[in-house]
Amino acid sequence: MWAAAAGAIPAFLIALALPHVWYLGLLWICVLLAFLAVDAAAGRGRASLSATLSAPPQVGVGGRFTLHVAASLGARPRRLQARVGHDQRLAPVNGTGGALGGNGTLDLEFDAIRRGIAGFDRLWLRWQGPFGLVWNQVVLPMDRKVAVLPDVSSARDEAITLLQRSALADGHAQRRAGQGREFEALKDYQPGMGRRMIDWKRSARHGKLLAREFRIEENNNIVLAIDSGRLMCEPVDGVPKVDRAVTAALLSAFIALKGGDLVSLFSFDARPRVSSGAVRGSPSFTMLQKRAAEIDYSTEETNFTLALTTLAARLDRRSLVIVFTDFVDPISAELMLRTVGRLTERHLVLFMLMKDVELETLADMAPAAPEDVARSVTAGDLLRQRQVVIGRLRLLGAHVIEADHQRLGPALVERYIQLKEENLL
Repeated sequence: MWAAAAGAIPAFLIALALPHVWYLGLLWICVLLAFLAVDAAAGRGRASLSATLSAPPQVGVGGRFTLHVAASLGARPRRLQARVGHDQRLAPVNGTGGALGGNGTLDLEFDAIRRGIAGFDRLWLRWQGPFGLVWNQVVLPMDRKVAVLPDVSSARDEAITLLQRSALADGHAQRRAGQGREFEALKDYQPGMGRRMIDWKRSARHGKLLAREFRIEENNNIVLAIDSGRLMCEPVDGVPKVDRAVTAALLSAFIALKGGDLVSLFSFDARPRVSSGAVRGSPSFTMLQKRAAEIDYSTEETNFTLALTTLAARLDRRSLVIVFTDFVDPISAELMLRTVGRLTERHLVLFMLMKDVELETLADMAPAAPEDVARSVTAGDLLRQRQVVIGRLRLLGAHVIEADHQRLGPALVERYIQLKEENLL
């Protein structure tokens, strides 16, 4: 454009000096167009264009990683510029693009700010022709995924502390005479032992009283069912409820895997989403982390009937089903209550709920205006309706834990250990 503007002055002078050959003033425009055509024709090298993106397969929430961009344009060197397209789970540190170095590479840094499967879906590349008059630009589709995993470093430390406190460290079952249902050994009857522990047949055979010793069972089936519907995606203290549920679920999964139990992950909103299948052993925890990253945020209403019915059909043995969910009133929870009644006939069901801090604050707030009174009464009524649903769940045989969002994980682990010691699994 600047070159075309610069040719306007000579063309004007030619038109003044030689009016009969004024068309010679257009010669500069023709020459410029010819150069533009040659510059654009040099873009035929895009057929030999190759580009790759390299990034770590996974990163923790809040972590920083480097995306490596490599591109080349055949044998002819070109000064390439690149820019990448990414989703909202990632935040660029120093921009999303720049000029590639002499070796055809560019390193970009990103911060992982939200859990999920983050992706780089597009790569823009552009380069100038030999005369620097034309930009050649292409958009290449990319499919590079980075799993943003929940940060469970602090949860692991807390889990180890809880394991040591409950005498279940290193995954060994807690052996207590008279507890559990899995036979351990025979031993001489000692005063103070219950009569039900006596093995009368073997006592008669050996001529002395022998008692059966049991231990707490391993190999229990634990299902972590996480609701990722609209209500669970609302924030609590700046963090979505579903993220807090995932962290608590992974904490309990770590404990259960250490204890020798089978653990599976299941998520749902309007329909079932993620299903990991049952896994065993501490090395499987990494796989559960990756599957937890696939639990996405949803704006759809939760379909408890479809989700819990599908889950029940997949369970072929008695299981502890831990449901992380939320509800507002008995009307919205009616279908959930009907399905839970059928689920508790065969399985042990535990509901994990987060206290609604916002409603409790509004209900207890001292009124300063008539609007505050109405707001407080409404909040109190919603809290009472919530307790009605919790009461109905307990009447159906389900266990319910309503904990503060900061104590969700430890409260679940403590109840899990308690249920295991009481032989309810």
